[in-house]
Amino acid sequence: MTIHREGYPTLLLTLVVLTVLNVALHYFLPAQELLHNIVLLISLVLFLIVLQFFRNPHVEIQVQAGKVIAPADGKVVVIEETVENEYFKDKRKQVSIFMSPFNVHVNRNPISGVVKYFRYHPGLYLVAWHPKASTDNERTTIVVQNDKGTEVLFRQIAGALARRICWYVEEGQRVMQGSEFGFIKFGSRVDIFLPLDAKITVELNQKTTAGKTVIAEIG
Repeated sequence: MTIHREGYPTLLLTLVVLTVLNVALHYFLPAQELLHNIVLLISLVLFLIVLQFFRNPHVEIQVQAGKVIAPADGKVVVIEETVENEYFKDKRKQVSIFMSPFNVHVNRNPISGVVKYFRYHPGLYLVAWHPKASTDNERTTIVVQNDKGTEVLFRQIAGALARRICWYVEEGQRVMQGSEFGFIKFGSRVDIFLPLDAKITVELNQKTTAGKTVIAEIG
């Protein structure tokens, strides 16, 4: 278990703010020992909450050709046929995974292939399960084409708490299934759009593990 690189600035800022708060209490209210202890305890709990959010457990990746693996830890909240309007502009099967603030927030490539399309869209911060979150929230859209020519689109969507989406891919780059493609801070969602003939292998409310859980089989 390690701490993800995206966490270091946030952890440092949190530590500085909490330290200043505790030192200030001792300086301005030196006789309030009970208050000092309560604030110190709350500070430790808050720091541990932030620390666990940026945990980055080791994941043993097995590349599985013809399978789509979960890009995120979380819970499957959507399985439906829908129209994808940004890139495909036709019907696709959609699987959405919701990540709570307590899930690992490392995002991993669901398939191996070449990045054919990438866009970052600034936007709102509606709750991640809101119907308009996938079109109105801050988000990225990534399309990867595998060696057989099948394209899979996946979209990082910021949630009500998330204020920054991080990504590590660009158009033309070759990516490996299970490798990191991004990180979303403090609660979010990932949508995956698959061909209509894809065989979905997860169920609603099923828990997923990024880089491990097979969510679909494709050509």
